[in-house]
Amino acid sequence: MSNHTTNTTNILGLGTFTCVRCGLTVSACTADGAPRNHCPSCLHSRHVLDHVEGGPSDCEGRMSPIAIAVLRTGDWMVIHRCVRCDELTSNPVCTDDNQLILMRMAVRPLAQPPFPLEAFGTL
Repeated sequence: MSNHTTNTTNILGLGTFTCVRCGLTVSACTADGAPRNHCPSCLHSRHVLDHVEGGPSDCEGRMSPIAIAVLRTGDWMVIHRCVRCDELTSNPVCTDDNQLILMRMAVRPLAQPPFPLEAFGTL
């Protein structure tokens, strides 16, 4: 399994890429036509754009999903961190993304708070 994404084009002319973590061949567009830059199965991505400098990234590291952010509009965003350079990015959740992984990330702060839950028993 390769540790980098390979850009290819399928017969229909739609762009595809290979997931850097699980190896799944993924369409660069969702079924509803929205662009996608991460694997719908494992939610990993590849660091191809340097958001700090605004240009292409020379890092090309794996972007690991680390959290979920919810915008004021109610839209969910996947927060990724590059395993090589630690840059953080956010990308919209796609309709066919793995719902179990999304929910695990969303409830993690509640399941693992930075304080002991026993403190609530004394309130």
